[in-house]
Amino acid sequence: MSGLIARVGGGLPPSYWKLWLASAGSNLADGMFWIALPLLAVRLTDSPGLIAGVLVASRLPWLLFALVAGALADRLDRRRTMILVDLFRAGLLGGLAAATFADLASLPLLYVVAFALGVAETLFDTSAQSIMPNLVEPDRLSRANGRLYAVELTMNQFVGPPVGGFLAAAGIGLAFGTGAAAYLLAAVSLLTIAGSFRPVREGPPTRMHHEIAEGLRYLFGHPLLRVLALMVGISNLASSAVFSIFVLYAVAPGPLGLDEVGFGLLTTALAVGSLIGSFLVERFERLLGRANLLAIAMGVNALVLMAPALTTFVPAIAAAWVVGGLVGIGWNVVTVSLRQRIVPDRLLGRVNASYRLLAWGTMPVGAALGGIAGEVFGVRAVFLIFGGLSALLVLGRLVVTDNAIADAEHAAELASERAAERAAAPPDAGEPAAGEPAAGEPAGQSIGQ
Repeated sequence: MSGLIARVGGGLPPSYWKLWLASAGSNLADGMFWIALPLLAVRLTDSPGLIAGVLVASRLPWLLFALVAGALADRLDRRRTMILVDLFRAGLLGGLAAATFADLASLPLLYVVAFALGVAETLFDTSAQSIMPNLVEPDRLSRANGRLYAVELTMNQFVGPPVGGFLAAAGIGLAFGTGAAAYLLAAVSLLTIAGSFRPVREGPPTRMHHEIAEGLRYLFGHPLLRVLALMVGISNLASSAVFSIFVLYAVAPGPLGLDEVGFGLLTTALAVGSLIGSFLVERFERLLGRANLLAIAMGVNALVLMAPALTTFVPAIAAAWVVGGLVGIGWNVVTVSLRQRIVPDRLLGRVNASYRLLAWGTMPVGAALGGIAGEVFGVRAVFLIFGGLSALLVLGRLVVTDNAIADAEHAAELASERAAERAAAPPDAGEPAAGEPAAGEPAGQSIGQ
């Protein structure tokens, strides 16, 4: 029995599995909410622009608050931040459930709730990505992130949407209320993780805008991370454009003719592939190489976005989405693990947030463009336009090579060793004190750049 537990656990510590359980609860709530929200929206309006506005409101905080969230993640205890955010989200969804039951829901209310949850998401996700290296050894980060993405996708896209669809069919307020309970359970799981997760600061205190600038300089000064952030930003812009109006195409009287339950079930196709792929990422890395895996993920994502324009046969669309999830999860695991390996812990929150400013900040722009394109050209054209844009990202393979990835990791190891040597050596006239930049080395910059 102990051997079976060890194999399933993958050698990961108990504190990691508590984080895993909290992620399960939070993402179950997310999955139910993000399926119930558009279903409530289509009951209030049939305008593609107004419906897309809900996604714009939810993703706008990544454009406005991501950098602040990163600075806070490098200042505050990351576990405590996650707990407070989950409690806030539970209260917010509970309030929306009450408003829905009282027949007080309106589009402006949906915009406000979506925006507030988006702000909470910037704080939670930035802290969650940044806490991982404090729980798991570097050589097990791919495995840990793969397991974490497995439960996130299972709950967010595989369990949450159909459960949310079934609950919404009975009463949309019930879906929101159940989501609030799931957030509360996630907060309880985080409370059981012992220890402090406040990053160790170096040097004297600085103003927040200086700290934000330091994270931005690191990202934009790192050639590989900069290209990866731009690629995923464009990819997410295209995906947001498509999925912001997809509910109009999928739910009757749209061409696919689905009901609420069918819509929820279709969205699980991506999760089915992603769940399987999350356990195969390490094998895909060895078989294909990380650079090839990233390029294939971008190419397949284009197929996912264009599939509804090519056919209205729901099983064919679902099959394309399964393949998309199977390969696409590799992008997330590889790129997140890479950042966690090469970025210093004291900067990790800010660099993650700067990265996500590009990766997620494009989502409200994409959602707005999807709504506009849907109004002007029709919903089907949105799939072709933005699927074609996503296909162009395969060209990033010319820059993102296995050698570039390996060089970045090696440079980060050398920088870490040098920093440890400086910290251990007593300061003297020729040696800078720990936390001070060496001569000729810019403050806030790693020599690994």
